[in-house]
Amino acid sequence: MRAQKSTVSNSIIDIVEQRVHQLCWKYAESLPFHGWHHVNFVRTKAVGFAQCNGADVSVVETAALVHDVNYIVLKNSPAAAGRELRLGILLEAGVEPAVARWIDELVDEAEMANRGPHISLEAQALSDADTLFKALPVTPVVLAHRYLSENNVSLRELAHKIVGEQADVHDDGYYFYNPEAAASYSRWAGANLELWRCIKDAVDDPTVAELLDAVHGVTASAAS
Repeated sequence: MRAQKSTVSNSIIDIVEQRVHQLCWKYAESLPFHGWHHVNFVRTKAVGFAQCNGADVSVVETAALVHDVNYIVLKNSPAAAGRELRLGILLEAGVEPAVARWIDELVDEAEMANRGPHISLEAQALSDADTLFKALPVTPVVLAHRYLSENNVSLRELAHKIVGEQADVHDDGYYFYNPEAAASYSRWAGANLELWRCIKDAVDDPTVAELLDAVHGVTASAAS
């Protein structure tokens, strides 16, 4: 393990955590997928990956805490949509302006839609943690419907988004950057991606689309 750097103090990280936690609970009804449960999972895993790869753990932990505040600002949005809120949280907590900008930039760098094979160690740690949440076998079963509700997207739109963003990353060999993460979780990732490929094919079938419309109609009638 490499020597660790620490740019953001523990006291400042605590303030950031408190503020994000407050926001997650304030907007809990609007964040069934990207709420505190997601933030805390990503933060915990990102810290572990940062400790392994020699990244600045304090920067990675802080970035993990604020990486998805864009979903508070705008549904179904890229990380960049949360820049103003993200920087506001960091600066109010006492993060130095240059470090706050670095954290904001690495959040963009780590985003699935943006990342490439050669990103910073900090972005690698954050990306692996966020990617793992997506690849968990329980996510399609327990959490996917929450994503649909939170972002007001259809199953077809989500399937096309997942396959469109993740297939090349997976096939090109940098779905996970950390070798241990790749060894431990690649089977999950492959199975998850194949499931969404199958869903994408299925929802593009007119008969399946008709079936889903009928199910949605029954659900809407029962709710009214």
